Amino acid sequence: MKAVSRWLDRFCYDHPNFGIPNLMKYIVIGNVMVYFLDLFSRGYASWMLSFSSPLILQGQLWRVLSFIFVPTGGGFVLWFVMTTLFYYYIGNALERQWGTTRFTVFYGLGILLNIIMGFVMGSTSMYYINMSMFFSFATLYPEMQVLLFGILPLKVKWLAWLDAALFAYDIFFSIFSQQWITAVLPLVALLNYFIFFWDDLMSAVRRTGQRAAYRANPQTINFKKAQKQVQERRGYLHKCAVCGITDADDPDMEFRYCSKCNGYYCYCMKHINDHVHVE
Repeated sequence: MKAVSRWLDRFCYDHPNFGIPNLMKYIVIGNVMVYFLDLFSRGYASWMLSFSSPLILQGQLWRVLSFIFVPTGGGFVLWFVMTTLFYYYIGNALERQWGTTRFTVFYGLGILLNIIMGFVMGSTSMYYINMSMFFSFATLYPEMQVLLFGILPLKVKWLAWLDAALFAYDIFFSIFSQQWITAVLPLVALLNYFIFFWDDLMSAVRRTGQRAAYRANPQTINFKKAQKQVQERRGYLHKCAVCGITDADDPDMEFRYCSKCNGYYCYCMKHINDHVHVE
């Protein structure tokens, strides 16, 4: 995973002019056209453009790519408009942040993985790839606030957790009901996400571990205890456990906490290396 992520980063860096500018604009225009054609053809347009490996092998080669434009936003006009505009906004935001090359590769790799799975499973769609774009958006802008249904203000990171719950529900429900296509496609979309965010996620895990280690460090614990005590007694902050001198007695004196002593013990610079460790 890491090697693939690094190779894609290098490819994007070496090919700055690769890609399709405003890619989501063309995706959205295609979705809108097919949606309105469906209204007048009772869904025939989507059927003619959807991915079907048996029909592709019979010569309907356009289905290899035309499924990209099949709407995934549902049948209700308002819901279709809201989801399509939302994906358009997310796609443009990702392209502005990443650049045309990286976003095109991200979306294109998702299409390629879907095509491969389409031939393996017999069918596929762009539904989960579009949903996985939101994970990317939430990773880059976790604190951004959006209006759910245009009314309820929520941070993007909480909506991402809701998106993750929907992914998990679809996967487990599909496995339980043996609907293997809808069980695999979410995993393919997540694979695309992890390829592009592997280094970022690993860095976040390392930072979390470092923060946990810092909080569990004896010196950190001792310092917090000292802060609490100084607030309680409103006097000195440090007191040597050997001679009793405090920072109030000598403001220039430096103090250290001994990590080898069993407990909370502070020593002045004269005794930090000259005391009996408390067992």
